[in-house]
Amino acid sequence: MAELESVLEKKLIDQLCCDESQWTYRPDLNTEEKLWANFKKILEQNNKAKLNDTPLSDSEFAKIKNDVSHASFYDAAKWLVGESGKVYVHVQRGNEQLHLVVLNNEHIAGGTSVYEVINQYQSFKQEDIEGDRDRRFDVSLLINGIPLIHIELKNKEHSYMEAYRQIKKYIAEGKFHGLFSNVQMFVVSNAVDTKYFAAARDTELNHKFLSGWLDHENYAVSDYIEFTKQVLRIPEAHEMVSKYVVLDNDKKKLLILRPYQIHAIESMREASKRGVSGFIWHTTGSGKTMTSYKATRNLLMDIPSIEKTIFLIDRKDLDMQTKGAFQSYAENDTIDVDDTENVTQLIKRLTDGHRQMIVTTRQKLQIVVNKRLKEGTPQYNKIKALKVAFVVDECHRAVTPSTKRELEKFFNNSLWYGFTGTPIFDANKYELKGDLPQTTEQLYGKCLHSYTIKEAIHDEAVLGFMTEHLGPQGLPIEDAAKYYASEGHKRAVLDTILNKSYAKFGMDKGRGLTYEAMLTVPSIAIAQDYYDLLMRVKNGEDELKISEDIKKALPDFPKFAITYSVTENEEGSQVNQEKMKKSLKDYNEMFNTKYEIENIGAYNGNLNDRLARKEKKYLDRTQQLDLIIVVDRLLTGFDAPCLSTLFMDRPPLSPQGLIQAFSRTNRLFDKTKKFGQIVTFQYPEDYKTAINDALVLYSRGGEGKPISEDYDTIRELFVLAVKALRTLVPLPSDVSSLSKNEKKRFIHLFRDVDYSLSHLKAFSTYDPAILTIVGFTQKDYEDYYGQYKNVLDWLKDQNDENKDDDTDTPEQPVRDDYDLVAFSKLRIDFEYIVELLQGFVDSLNQSDSDFESIDFDRKLGYIREMAKEFSETNPQLGAIVWQVLDEIEKDKNKFIGKDVSVIFNQIRYATVDKEIQLFADKWFIDFEDVRYEAYNYKDGVMANESKFKEKANYAAYKDSTPEAMPKFKFYSAMISEFKNELMPEIGPLL
Repeated sequence: MAELESVLEKKLIDQLCCDESQWTYRPDLNTEEKLWANFKKILEQNNKAKLNDTPLSDSEFAKIKNDVSHASFYDAAKWLVGESGKVYVHVQRGNEQLHLVVLNNEHIAGGTSVYEVINQYQSFKQEDIEGDRDRRFDVSLLINGIPLIHIELKNKEHSYMEAYRQIKKYIAEGKFHGLFSNVQMFVVSNAVDTKYFAAARDTELNHKFLSGWLDHENYAVSDYIEFTKQVLRIPEAHEMVSKYVVLDNDKKKLLILRPYQIHAIESMREASKRGVSGFIWHTTGSGKTMTSYKATRNLLMDIPSIEKTIFLIDRKDLDMQTKGAFQSYAENDTIDVDDTENVTQLIKRLTDGHRQMIVTTRQKLQIVVNKRLKEGTPQYNKIKALKVAFVVDECHRAVTPSTKRELEKFFNNSLWYGFTGTPIFDANKYELKGDLPQTTEQLYGKCLHSYTIKEAIHDEAVLGFMTEHLGPQGLPIEDAAKYYASEGHKRAVLDTILNKSYAKFGMDKGRGLTYEAMLTVPSIAIAQDYYDLLMRVKNGEDELKISEDIKKALPDFPKFAITYSVTENEEGSQVNQEKMKKSLKDYNEMFNTKYEIENIGAYNGNLNDRLARKEKKYLDRTQQLDLIIVVDRLLTGFDAPCLSTLFMDRPPLSPQGLIQAFSRTNRLFDKTKKFGQIVTFQYPEDYKTAINDALVLYSRGGEGKPISEDYDTIRELFVLAVKALRTLVPLPSDVSSLSKNEKKRFIHLFRDVDYSLSHLKAFSTYDPAILTIVGFTQKDYEDYYGQYKNVLDWLKDQNDENKDDDTDTPEQPVRDDYDLVAFSKLRIDFEYIVELLQGFVDSLNQSDSDFESIDFDRKLGYIREMAKEFSETNPQLGAIVWQVLDEIEKDKNKFIGKDVSVIFNQIRYATVDKEIQLFADKWFIDFEDVRYEAYNYKDGVMANESKFKEKANYAAYKDSTPEAMPKFKFYSAMISEFKNELMPEIGPLL
C-alpha cells in the first residue's frame, strides 16, 4: 500500500531540517494570525537598532502588512528584487522614515536570514467572499517569515498533476493572499516524480512549463527526497528564489530558470574564477537568451575583478529582440543593462568607470577598436586595460575567428563565453584560413555545459519535429531549378499552405488562438513574387481559391507580411525597394501603422513583436498575422512560441542552418501544440538526408523518443493502434463488459489511437480516407471517446474506494494527465476569455504606455464577440463573463490592478452556492451535504444517493410546506430535482 501523504510530509520535513544551518520546523505556525506575528518578530529582531528596541505599533505594522500583501505574484517578485540585494519596508515614526530590511539576499545561509518550514497551514475562508471555503496547505518554506516556496504532495497512487491542479484551484480561489502572495516557486510531487514552476495567475499556468530537476550531467532527479537534497537545501533554495528568478517586464510574469540553465551559469562562474574561457552548448529554443542574461549579470555580480560584461550580438535584426528581452529582464533588477545606440555612446559606457552590463553589436565594437580609438590616448589606454568578460550570442556566427582574434588582441584582459545551440564540429568546421580556429572549441575553449536537442525534447523543454517532404520525386537536376522557379510550383506551394494546413494553423482553436507559419525562400525576388501571388489569391484574382472550410474557420485568412533584413534591403534593386514600399502600405492599412521604407528597422521591430505575441494586445485577432514570408531574417535567434510551422521552398541549408531554422517552430506554447512542423517543397531526397545528418550531429545520436517524425511512420502507427484497439474492443459499446484490467488497457490503447490520429491530421498530406481504409470513422472516435471518459472516472472511483483497503494488492492507477488532442471542434476556451480580459484590464491603467482610451470600446466589443461565441457552448459561465464585462463598462477604475480570474471564481462559486442554498432550504437538507454531492456528481451518478436521502428532514419539510407531498414521493422528487434541475444549472459552472 502506498505511503500516506502525512508520512511523505514528515519525511520531507525531516530531510529539510537535518544537518546544521538548514530549515527549522515550526509546527506552531499554522494560521494567518500566527504567521504575521512570526514575521513581525523576525522583522523587529533584524532591525533592532533602527527601531531603537521599540516594537512596531499596531498602526505601523498594519501599514507594513498592507505593503507586503501583493495583488499578484509578479508584483511580489518586483518587491523581492530589492535594492542592491536588500528588500525593505518603510514606516513613518514621528518625523523620521524608517527603512526596515525584510530580506538580505546577500546573506544567504547566514547573517540575518531565518529559514523555517511549516506544514498544514490553514487558509480559512473569508467571510466577506461568498462561496469561499477553508483550505489546508501541505508544506511551505519561509525565509525571514515570508513563504517563498510552497510544496504540495500526493502519494504514489496519484499523479503529481493532481497536486498541480490543486495549486491552480487554490490560486483561482485567491488563497495565496497576505504573506502567501509572496510565493515565488511551487513544487509538486507524488514522491517518485517531482516538478517545480514559477508562481503565476491560474489562467497563466501551463502544465507544459513544469520543470523536473536535472543534475549537472542532465540526469533526471525525480525522487522527492533527492530533489530536496539538491534543490531545497540551504543555500540552494534561497538562490532559487533570488539568483535564479527572472522578471519579464513585458509579459508581467515571473520566471524561474530550468536546471540546465542554472548549471550553465554555475559552470561559467567557476570558469571565470579560474580565468578560463569556454562555450555553452544549449539547443536552440531552450531559453539561451534568459540564460545568457543571468550568466552575464551574475559574472558582474559574483566576480569583483570583472569591470564590464559585454553581451555581443551580430546583426541589428537580432539586436532588437535580444536587447528588448535583456531590458525587459533587467527592468526590475539590481543592475542596469545599457544598450548602445551609436559608437560614441559605446565609448562613453566603456570609459565611465561604472561596473555594468553592456549590450552592443560586434560591428560597433569593431569600429571602436579599429577606427575611433587612437593609440596612446587616455581613452585608448583606459578601454584597453579593462578587465572584460564577453558573452557572445550565437557565438559561431556573431564573431568570426578573425574578428575574435582582432578583438582579443586589443582587449588582452578579457574572458570569452560563447552561447550556441549549434556548435561547429570537425564534421562541419570552418574552411581553413591560415592558423585560425575551425571549430567552436578551438575558438572559445572547452564546452562548459551542454544541453542538446535530444535532451531538451526528452525533458519537454522544447517540442520535437514533424517533417514532410512534398514536391516531385526524382526530378532531374537540370530540370529542378526551372521547375522550382515556375509560377505553377509557387501556386502548388500556396495551395498546401492555404488549403491543406488547417491543423497546422490550429484553426479549430478559434479566433485569436490560432498558430502562425513562416515561408522561407532563397531570394528577395522570389519572396516578393510569393507576396504578389498571395495577394492575388486573397483578392480572388487567381485560379487558386481558398476553400470554404478555411473561410468559415477564419474569414480573414490569410493575414500575411514580408520581411528581410536591412542589409538585404540595401543590397536590393530599385524594384525591390518599390515592392517593399507596397508591402509596407498593405501592412499599415492592415494594422493602422505608419511605417516607411526609411524606417524599415522600426517596421521589422513591430513585426517581431506582432509575430511573437508576447504582449496581451496581440491576443486580439485583429492584431495578428498568419504567415510571414522571409529569406534569411528570423530564421535564427527569433522567438515566437505561437509559430508552429516552417514551410521551406529552397534548397537544403547547412546542418547548423537547418537546426536553427527548424527551432523557430518548436517552442512550447499551449496544450495543443505538440510539434514543430516542417514542410519542404524542393529536393525531397536531399532534404531527408540533410535533416537526418543534422539531427544526428546535434543530438549526439542518443536513445529514446524520436525527435523527427514523418507521415509514413505515423500512418503505420495509427493503423497498428486501431487494430490493437479493435482487437480488445471491437465496438465502443463493448467497453462496459471489460474487466478492470482490460479497462486499463483500453485507456492506453485509445490514447495511442488519439496520439497518432492527431499527428496524422497535422500533415498536409493527411487524407480522411485513411479512416475508411482501416474501418475507423470520426463517429467511432467520438463514441470511444465517450467510453474513455466514463472508464477514467470509473477507475478513479474504484481507486478511491480501495486505497485504504489493506487486503488489496497495491496497483498503479491510470493517470488522468493525458490531454486528448484528436477531438476537433471549433471552440473558444474559458481560460482564453479570462486571459484576454486580464490583458484588457491590465491595459486600463492610464499610467501604462500601452493605454489608449480610443481603443477601449473596440477592445471591449471584441471581447464581447468572443464571449458571445463562448456563451453558445456554456450559457451559465457565459453569463458571468457578460456580468463582468458590463461592470467594467460601467466602472473600469475598480478593476485596475485586479486579478480577473479571482473575480470570476468568486462570482462563480457564489452563484453555485446560492443555487445550492435554495435547494437545501427547499428540501430541508444541510447545505454542506448538498454541496458535497454537487461537487462529486459525475455522468448522472451521485456519490451516495441513499445517504443523501437519509439526510433530508422530511418532518421539517412537512411542517413548513403548505400542500406538502407525501413521504413516498418526497425523496424521489428531491433526487429528480437535484439531477434534472440543480445540476444542469450549476454543472457548467463547476
